Amino acid sequence: MIVITAPTGNIGSHLLPRLLESAATEEHLRVVVRDPARLPADVRERVEVITGSHGDPEVVDRAFEGADAVFWLVPPDSSLTPEAGFSGFARPAARALADRGVGHVVSVSALGRGTPVADRAGLVTASLAMDDLIASSGVAYRALANPSFFENLLEEADSIREHGVFTDSVDADRKAPLVAVADIAAAAAALLLDRTWTGVDSVPVLGPEDLSPADLARIMTEQFGRPVRYERQSYDDLRTTLVGYGLDQTFVQGIVDMKRAKDDGLDSGVPRTTESSSPTTFEQWCTQVLKPAVLT
Repeated sequence: MIVITAPTGNIGSHLLPRLLESAATEEHLRVVVRDPARLPADVRERVEVITGSHGDPEVVDRAFEGADAVFWLVPPDSSLTPEAGFSGFARPAARALADRGVGHVVSVSALGRGTPVADRAGLVTASLAMDDLIASSGVAYRALANPSFFENLLEEADSIREHGVFTDSVDADRKAPLVAVADIAAAAAALLLDRTWTGVDSVPVLGPEDLSPADLARIMTEQFGRPVRYERQSYDDLRTTLVGYGLDQTFVQGIVDMKRAKDDGLDSGVPRTTESSSPTTFEQWCTQVLKPAVLT
């Protein structure tokens, strides 16, 4: 049996249909979800639903009973410090994994382990510490080490539509890997369905090529048929904007530190190989996802 946490999120909503549709899936699927109504009706009929938060000790203890594998994803909570939001949230699950004898866990994590900036990368540092916590439960563990997502640009759709501008805090020419969430889901599904692996390791999911903000602006300009440009935001302006939204100041500092670390090469520590290169190009994703969001 496979347990899927966060099944209605960006990655989970791609992963669950893959598992349901796979011919290899002859095992039971159980999902942990706060609001079962967010699951499509046809999905609810085909999975066992545990209602609640997977940060709740009673919920994860019940969810992990009889489980062979778990897909683990921590939902972002900007009201908490990074440590509380990652390791604090995951601590009950780590205990339940050991108590229930779960064999395999696949988690959504981040690139950066082993780089000089990994210990000062804010949210990424907290995510890597959570990996260590879960691995200490004794499970066979694979952390999907991801760069930034293409989908982050959906937050810029209004600005791109109205002003032809998107913003970030990295240098315009800083090339780095980027990935589509559907490709992360595909990597997770492959590991969950073929549990011949053992031990603890990271699995990079890097997308097909490194791209800079300048590259993204050029591709969007070509795709949309109108100019799109990149504006670099200072870290101070980013901090002020996020604090103005009411986010926890320690969480905001975690975002700022992560952004600074990315500009210092956090995501560049893993060489791209055939195995780590996922297939979806930015051009493909832009055509299928971003362009409809911007031009409608």
